Amino acid sequence: MSTHSTVQRVTERIRERSRGAREAYLERVAQTGARERGSDRMGCANVAHAVAGVPASDKLRIVAERAPNIGVVTAYNDMLSAHAPFKGYPDIIKDEARRLGATAQVAGGVPAMCDGVTQGTPGMELSLFSRDVIAMGTAVALTHDMFDAALLLGVCDKIVPGLLIGALHFGHLPTVFVPAGPMPSGLSNSAKAKVREQAAQGLVGRAGLMEAEMGAYHDQGTCTFYGTANSNQMLLEAMGLHVPGTAFIQPGDSMRETLTREAVRTVLGRAAQTAYACPPIGHVVDERAIVNAMCALLATGGSTNHLIHWVAVARAAGISIDWNDFSELSDVVPLLTRVYPNGTADVNEFQNAGGPGFVIGELIGAGLMHADVLTVRAGGLAEFSNIPESAEPGRLVWKSAAPSKNEAVARPAADPFSPTGGLKLLTGNLGRSVIKVSSVPEDRHVIEAPARVFDSQAALQKAFTAGELDRDVVCVVRWQGPQANGMPELHKLTPPLSVLQGKGFKVALVTDGRMSGASGKVPAAIHLSPEGAAGGAIAKVRDGDTIRLDSIAGTLQVLVSDQEWEAREIARMPDELRHADGHGLGRELFAGMRRNALTAEEGACTWL
Repeated sequence: MSTHSTVQRVTERIRERSRGAREAYLERVAQTGARERGSDRMGCANVAHAVAGVPASDKLRIVAERAPNIGVVTAYNDMLSAHAPFKGYPDIIKDEARRLGATAQVAGGVPAMCDGVTQGTPGMELSLFSRDVIAMGTAVALTHDMFDAALLLGVCDKIVPGLLIGALHFGHLPTVFVPAGPMPSGLSNSAKAKVREQAAQGLVGRAGLMEAEMGAYHDQGTCTFYGTANSNQMLLEAMGLHVPGTAFIQPGDSMRETLTREAVRTVLGRAAQTAYACPPIGHVVDERAIVNAMCALLATGGSTNHLIHWVAVARAAGISIDWNDFSELSDVVPLLTRVYPNGTADVNEFQNAGGPGFVIGELIGAGLMHADVLTVRAGGLAEFSNIPESAEPGRLVWKSAAPSKNEAVARPAADPFSPTGGLKLLTGNLGRSVIKVSSVPEDRHVIEAPARVFDSQAALQKAFTAGELDRDVVCVVRWQGPQANGMPELHKLTPPLSVLQGKGFKVALVTDGRMSGASGKVPAAIHLSPEGAAGGAIAKVRDGDTIRLDSIAGTLQVLVSDQEWEAREIARMPDELRHADGHGLGRELFAGMRRNALTAEEGACTWL
């Protein structure tokens, strides 16, 4: 199947736009990769420090036998259910490396915070920037420069993009990502959401809400809804950076250890019968791989956070993408899955239906992915349309993920849930923003209503509780961008806005903050750029202004005359918000990141 003309056109545009930066990046990769091995190149004292803590047999292999040495970067902690399984992975990796005549060292750990813990708290203001801290932590680990390859252990929201950005700055290293999988299904996501809405109305108390939340989040593994963490795993599969089909195998599955050992074999080039060197990650992640990730995101209705994160990932590889690229691809990439919040199924049901392998196979077959790309495996992207199975203890086989085992969850490209990816770019006198409409009812794709302006999500919640929002309303929440307060997710707004919509009111959200797609069925124009704190037009909106959000036409407008809009004064971020943001719970340590952050459409990068 030839590549779809739109996919090819967007890819070529990205290639041309990125040519200078990409060529400079690849030159750096080539220069770094051409050096001697670390233990041969570095001084004796340097090498002695690097191997002082390893067994004598590993010292011999690294220094005398010149065996490959794998650097492991782990995001393990047991605060995150998704990362708790990583505790024993380093021992498995070291054992498998030794069996193959190689060695492995834990080069370093990176921080990993749980957005589920920090939602609605001051800690959430560190969340987005933790991505760049993780990238820096990855660089600190790999800059020991004693490694011939790398394995990266991470799953959740900012962790995978941070690890990937960091790894791309060591683009000469063959690199494989090692996931841990989702937790078993508990209380369904839709049932949990219903209890949250009841709690927002005062119909369920704290005890009932706590019971529901603990029924949903109850074991090791990622949360089972298709948010940023699980979207990460889908995108890594689409970029060929996993052992194929690894993403959604549960932590307790007997295959999990075998897949982790397979990651060691893969990064060492021992996974195939034929000789095959796992290519450097800087070569794997090219403009075609980035477009493949974008198409996979759109086809699965994934997290809108990746309109920020994957822009930053691409920049780390010398590639420039923007929201126009996402929007143009969304017009031709069909929606192939219904996974909560875009449906009722969870990621375990998605995996049972065929999972990432099914989606990748369908997109390749429809010409909506580049099949002719490098991956960490010899068989190319086609291998990632398969699902692993245990043939016997310690051995894997891969079988085609097609056809779908449940077309209520995963459908073929010839008969999709929607002919488009459900993501729209919105432009107008408020700036540029995006909206995820894949789960929004069609009769809500256009909302026109008076604005109510808030300076925080707490202020909106207070107005909701007081009954002030029981009407058609476009809620505008400003001062939530990267420069203002680190761009926290505003998940706490989902229950009250859902309640208002459920009462029959026309409701929408407009914000320079993030929602991660968790807005679900409520229309939400998010990531508005420029943000209010940078003088963006959202700071001009006044209570009572009529706002029209038209996700069909792709517009977001305050319906006032051009003359009045131009003359209107830009509000200043209240001093109490600046002061509150600047101090307490470590937020002051991130002041430099807030000052230096680029716009959301530029990836909110703090390192450029």
